[in-house]
Amino acid sequence: MGLAIALLTVSDTRTLVDDRSGDALQQRLEANGHRLVERLIKPDNRYQIRAELSRWIADPGVQVVITTGGTGLTGRDGTPEAVVPLLDKTIEGFGELFRVLSFETIGTSTLQSRCLAGVANGTVIFVLPGSLDAVETAWDRLISAQLNGATRPCNLVQLLPRLLE
Repeated sequence: MGLAIALLTVSDTRTLVDDRSGDALQQRLEANGHRLVERLIKPDNRYQIRAELSRWIADPGVQVVITTGGTGLTGRDGTPEAVVPLLDKTIEGFGELFRVLSFETIGTSTLQSRCLAGVANGTVIFVLPGSLDAVETAWDRLISAQLNGATRPCNLVQLLPRLLE
């Protein structure tokens, strides 16, 4: 079952021309039979991030939102702070498991990742670091299986119709 997915890259410097992480996510989601609804780049500004996410969360045509960037610890990194107030529920295991998997390649530097996932108004949201390695790890080892209705014993696709109960 292909899902409608929106992508948001959070960066003060990237454009669609040099957004390798966004390109990798778009290629992977389309190769998995999903449909890209919209792809944007916004600066590290929690209110602009929140505005775009709020628009997608309110749109019944968007089932999944994936953001990349702004999850670090610097003063400009504010994606988690922008997203968390919008969530109805968090998926704690996503960030925990991502950091375990990321540890295999970047060691203790994974502690600086504040990636997360959750649900808002029936929309599944993944907040990823901006590096190419991070988005590849997240998609290839976590997200793609959970957005595949054939994954057993359970997957997020099965839950989509029930998220607004």
